[in-house]
Amino acid sequence: MTEREKMLAGQLYDCGDAELIEQWHKAKNLTREYNNLDSNDSENKERILKELLGARGEKLWITAPFFVDYGNNIYFGNNCEINMNCTFLDDNKIVIGDNALIAPNVQIYTAFHPTNAKDRFGEKTGDGFEFCKTVTAPVIIGDDVWIGGGSVILPGVTIGDNVTIGAGSVVTKSIPSNTVAYGNPCRVIRENN
Repeated sequence: MTEREKMLAGQLYDCGDAELIEQWHKAKNLTREYNNLDSNDSENKERILKELLGARGEKLWITAPFFVDYGNNIYFGNNCEINMNCTFLDDNKIVIGDNALIAPNVQIYTAFHPTNAKDRFGEKTGDGFEFCKTVTAPVIIGDDVWIGGGSVILPGVTIGDNVTIGAGSVVTKSIPSNTVAYGNPCRVIRENN
């Protein structure tokens, strides 16, 4: 099993693997190019997003700057708007449904590390930089979801359809459909009819 296959399977993997590092650099170069385009250069934005993302529906709007780990593990539905300064650590899949609104400074994480330092780094070799070991879990966001500014969504979270996540929330657990949720940790406050 390759390190990429382990990564997507949610197993402990080496993010210093050559294939992963190559894709990471490609994504960093593409996002740098995207973030430096003129705001109205829709032709080049489309070209970059086509190369960067795993898949996307129609009518995707991403305001620069936008940051990713690999890019190719991100899947957007139709009619999605991602506001400025969002960070998507897509070491596993990030799937976002139709009609999503993601406010500025939202962070979506699929990667995490063992809490024990020996499990993170193993035996030290002393040969250059050593990446720590990583584990992943996907993030799934349903249709008609609005995620408020500055929210953080942690690995393994699923957010149902017709959900509003209040600004500044830290989403540590899945949120059911048709709800309004906010806080740290984020919790359901009421139904969303």
